[in-house]
Amino acid sequence: MTASTDSSEYAPASDTTRLAEIQAMLEARLVRIPDDVASLVELSRTRFHRGHFRAASAPLLRAAGHLPHDAPQIVALVQRLIAQGEIAVARRCLQLLAQAPQPPADMLATQAHLQFMLGDHDWALRTMAAAVDAGVDGPGDLFMHAILLQFSGQADATHAVLERCLARWPGFGDALTVLVNLRKQRPETQRLDWIAARLCELPLAGTPEQRFVRAEFEYARFKTLDDLDRRDEAWAALESCNALMRALNPYDAAAEERVTTALIGMPVSPSGPVHACSPGPLPIFIVGMPRTGTTLLDRILSSHSQVTSAGEIIDFWRQLHWVADVPPARNAGLLEIVRRSARIDYRELGERYLAQTRWRAQGKAWYVDKLPANIQLVGFIRRALPQAPILHLVRDPMDVCFSNYKALFGNISAYSYGLDSVAHYHSQYARLARHWRKALPGTMLDVPYADLVQRTEDTVSKVLQHCGLTLENACLHPEHNAAPVATPSSAQVREAIHRRGLGQWQRYARELEPLRQALAEQENGAD
Repeated sequence: MTASTDSSEYAPASDTTRLAEIQAMLEARLVRIPDDVASLVELSRTRFHRGHFRAASAPLLRAAGHLPHDAPQIVALVQRLIAQGEIAVARRCLQLLAQAPQPPADMLATQAHLQFMLGDHDWALRTMAAAVDAGVDGPGDLFMHAILLQFSGQADATHAVLERCLARWPGFGDALTVLVNLRKQRPETQRLDWIAARLCELPLAGTPEQRFVRAEFEYARFKTLDDLDRRDEAWAALESCNALMRALNPYDAAAEERVTTALIGMPVSPSGPVHACSPGPLPIFIVGMPRTGTTLLDRILSSHSQVTSAGEIIDFWRQLHWVADVPPARNAGLLEIVRRSARIDYRELGERYLAQTRWRAQGKAWYVDKLPANIQLVGFIRRALPQAPILHLVRDPMDVCFSNYKALFGNISAYSYGLDSVAHYHSQYARLARHWRKALPGTMLDVPYADLVQRTEDTVSKVLQHCGLTLENACLHPEHNAAPVATPSSAQVREAIHRRGLGQWQRYARELEPLRQALAEQENGAD
């Protein structure tokens, strides 16, 4: 259940001698010119690649106190601050950059991308709209504008921008996948012939980038055919898409098992008294597998007058790596953190997390941190933030596995592109959830998705009681929540609560029989 934010960028460089020499030269330069921002940013980058994650923050914080009148240098600094998890300082730097008079269109677009990285989607939308008005016109920027419009619920405006993208760049697979997910495809609006023509132009065995685009077009074909209830054709398209994605993103089952086993073997009970969080807004964590209803629960909670949504933020993951002094490096990074877990200062971890995230509360008492992959980090969260409620979405295994299998997550979540791999991934998730329940009784409140959509008032009341809140009528009508929704399911969760997600897999029961058997075998063999 590796967080989708892991990146090969964070892998330590192999040429340690050369990096040490570069670091020495930069430090010598900074003796002569202590506030040279370019050198401070490069020193941070060098320390990071040498594996000194904590030490990489200091030069950036020093640079932030001596900002130059140079927009590109401020952008480079903000990028590194975000990578280091210094979100609060990055935001202050961006706020200063936003005050520059009459910035060019490309600088406005760059700022919007950075604001998006921070998760401040309203701010990013305003900035990107200004960039478009100023003349920015590249595919990446227009696509970002469409995504931000989608997150804000402006479906018609999103549709118009995406159509404009495809008219100019017919091979723009990212735009097509968002477009077909925006609404249910209908006979009078479908573009199957157009998609087929584009597929004929795409090589079957091209570069990884070309194969990825082909997978996007196969996915669009699947989504359209599925909406039109042409199931046999739809399944064939989904299989074609996922075969391409499996080849591009092999699933490492052994690595997933090693992480789960390590987490299960990690001591989770504090040896001393439990510390209290500092006064101020507190997070509510929502965890589970992707596609279990986490976004719906987030919308329900953030409809409460005392709660806002921070969205799918990776701040706890960032701060855990920082406090453990382990540069992020996929599963290997988390394994190293587990090995160092007894030496982690959990009070420091909790305080750093709060310092970097409390701005997201927007004056409310609670803010929702909805990152499903945080199911791996429940033991760390409980010790670092003992007062923070943790809600665990639980959905029928067949429904959740099928929902993952038919979602195009991009070049992450490699487990989702095979029936055997999604079943194996679910088994590791289920192992870990059982462990947290046993090792930390009462820490997670299980929230069954079926109860959430069928017995909504009773279930929401229990959830709010677990968080120390009372039921408000707005929580039963999340479709009226106007806040941005930064997930692939943003269109669906703007609807009233419904039950259409129950038993969806049964439409493809024949094709999913191998999945059903694999899940049954895993349940029978569960530890």
